[in-house]
Formats: sequence, structure tokens, C-alpha cells
Amino acid sequence: MTTQLTLIQIDNYGPWTVTPEPRREMDLQTMQSRLFADLAQFIGSRGGYVFFSRFDNMIAVTNGIGRAGHKALQESVRNRYPVTVSLGIGTAETPAAALDEATEQIQAAGSAQDEGRTEVLAGEPLSTDADATTHIAHFDVNDATGKYTDQLNEFDSFIHIERSYASLMEYMREAHGALSFFVGGDNIIAVCPELSPEAYREAIDHVEDDVGVELKVGVGRGTTAHDAGYAAKHALEDCRYEGTIVEFDHPQAATGDD
Repeated sequence: MTTQLTLIQIDNYGPWTVTPEPRREMDLQTMQSRLFADLAQFIGSRGGYVFFSRFDNMIAVTNGIGRAGHKALQESVRNRYPVTVSLGIGTAETPAAALDEATEQIQAAGSAQDEGRTEVLAGEPLSTDADATTHIAHFDVNDATGKYTDQLNEFDSFIHIERSYASLMEYMREAHGALSFFVGGDNIIAVCPELSPEAYREAIDHVEDDVGVELKVGVGRGTTAHDAGYAAKHALEDCRYEGTIVEFDHPQAATGDD
């Protein structure tokens, strides 16, 4: 199993935001959100997932998208926005290692604030015959509406959700080389290597012990992030229907992390 990740980095963004003078913050927020939406549509239409990260940097799961698709993405951004993007492609058995490789590809070409570094496209996508199975885990908070949304003000609800996200994100990164992203509401999507049900239960137990928030998770696999993520959504519905905390879209064999 190999994950292909693409780091999307806006070129020279920091200096651009203050040249020739500081730009209005809401104008910057509007542009960032529109760019993310366009990237989500472009990459999503090709079976990928993209996560906003810090907005000037975004992380995409791009299994099945080749160099031509990456070049087309850069051209689309150049034609529609006052900024350009550089792309680093990394492939590895764990998402964290793939992101390390993608990051190194871009960093080797120059600083994020180097005005001479423009539209870098570095790294090689997976070949079409590679084992490109992707694993997506879709977590959500048990009864978030009843415990938080209908009981607390929005900011305090947000604090509880963000604490669970921070706890899960750090645990999955350190324990398994997985990358987890908050995607709104009470939902967290993690790009993972192949893990056992016990590994997911341990992650959920860690978050409950750490911050007192109860999670459940559906896990899916597929040749693209979309296929795996859609399967994970169905597995999460099985959790809701069965009252369980971990469900897979496929039968599980014994793994080394039991």
C-alpha cells in the first residue's frame, strides 16, 4: 500500500499580502476560501481529497492523479488568481512519510517567500500499476449535538471539538504516521496506513482519557481518496446503527499492531 500526497503551497504569499501595503484581512480570507473551494472541486473531481491546513499551505491526497493533472491545477490557479502555487508530490507507505517527501521536494527548490520560486512541480506520482490502496478513517463525536451544540454556546462547543481534534491528530501522527484533518461540524478525517480495529479503539480511548470527548470511526479503503472516504462514511453509518465505535467497510485480517 502506498499513499500519494501533494503539498500545495502558495508562492511568495506572505510578502504578497503586504505589498504594496497590507491588504484587508477579509479580502485575504475571501481569496483563501475561494482558492480552497476551487482546489477541492478540481482535485475532488479527479477522486482526490484536499485539506486546508493553514490555507497558504494545503495537503491533498492525490492517488490516481498524475503530472498532467498537477500541471493543469497550476495553470487553473494562475489563470484565475493573483497568486501561483508550487506543488510537491510524495509517495510512501505512511501518509506522514509521504508528506515529508513532498515537503522536501518543495523546500529544495527555495523558500516559500522566495519571489524567484514560482510554480515548482517536484516529485513523481505513482505509476498506474502501483499498489495505491488508500485508507481513510472518518471520525465524529458521539452525540455532539446533544452534549455540545444544544447545551453550550458555539465557542465553548468549538473548544471541545478542537480539543478532541488536537488530541487525535497528535496521537495518530505519532503512533501510526497518519494525518488527521478537521473538516467541519464534529468531523475529522484521517489518512492512514492499514491499521487494525484495536489500533482505532486505542486512539479513541486515548482521546477520551486525554480530553473527555467520545469518538467513533468508520474506516474505508479504495484506489482513490474519494472511494476510500465514501466507504468510510458508510462504515460510520454502521457505527450509528449498531451503536459501535469502530466499523470497517471490509473484513479485517490480523495485523501486526493487535
